[in-house]
Amino acid sequence: MLYLTLLVCFFISIVMTPLIKKLAFLIGATDRPNHRKVHQAIMPRIGGLAIFISFMAGIFLIRPDNQYSFAILLGSLIIILTGFCDDLFELSAKIKLLGQLAAACCVVFIGGLQVVFINLPFGGQLQFGFLSIPLTILWIVGITNAINLIDGLDGLAAGVSSIALITISGIAFIQGNIYVVAVGLIVLASTLGFLFYNFHPASIFMGDTGALFLGYIISVLSLLGFKNVTFISFVIPVIILGVPISDTLFAIIRRIINKQPLSAPDKSHLHHCMLRMGFSHRQTVLLIYAMAAFFGLVAVIFSQARIGGALILIGIVVILIEIIAEKIGLMGKDHRPLLNMMRTFTTEKNRS
Repeated sequence: MLYLTLLVCFFISIVMTPLIKKLAFLIGATDRPNHRKVHQAIMPRIGGLAIFISFMAGIFLIRPDNQYSFAILLGSLIIILTGFCDDLFELSAKIKLLGQLAAACCVVFIGGLQVVFINLPFGGQLQFGFLSIPLTILWIVGITNAINLIDGLDGLAAGVSSIALITISGIAFIQGNIYVVAVGLIVLASTLGFLFYNFHPASIFMGDTGALFLGYIISVLSLLGFKNVTFISFVIPVIILGVPISDTLFAIIRRIINKQPLSAPDKSHLHHCMLRMGFSHRQTVLLIYAMAAFFGLVAVIFSQARIGGALILIGIVVILIEIIAEKIGLMGKDHRPLLNMMRTFTTEKNRS
């Protein structure tokens, strides 16, 4: 039944996307070029509706039974409405944040999903206590925005989200979490159908309608799959979402260094930096796909590793991320502390 449902979701998404494209032009939900945008033509931008409609069809067909289902669907509806209104009317950042908080609160307060504790690597537990609710909400809102921030090139957010969904569903399958597998694959099939029109050169954008929904559903699935187990399990979703999380983190660092508001837009995200390095639009997207796949592979290895190996793996990945970030200028051209330290060390070693 699941395989048939996935095929249905894929084809619904393929059929619905051209219809959503016509609707976008009809109601004026379009994205116009400006100095921050890469595209040069007016583009329809509510393609995420096709993903959501396909997703709902899949949920209706398979009806996965779980205590969190109602809360997740209610939150999904809120986040879709928030994204759709933003694509249509360009909401203020505060209104968008309220919509995201409302969707997160559905899962936390209606569904009861909370990260209460983690088992530490060398024994004992870290109890979050009264912080469990705000930390859970912060995770959902943070990942929702992280996916939204990388939605800057044709097919980028859809492809990175698909890779994350494959990884989350794969690890959930290994752990026997059938609900996460089913929902994750339904979202994946719906996203791949849309990606058929969204890959470069795209004929439609997912807009905030799609990016906020994908970020929301990925954040919730990652919590459902890996909450309240061990330090290793707690880190797995962070690794899976390494591309959007690191891009968001370096954007925050970059704005602090430049003394800019955290919400200030710029053209120094990962895809912008790679385009400036001379990579084509398609090459940039494919390279970021490769990075996302690398993080997914690391997450799978990490999930099967022992404590010592896992900690070493974390250290290697963190150093690798920092080196790449400094190489391509994610924190600014002049902010390269690790590379400067390595260069100084090499120079002194050669002198001696």
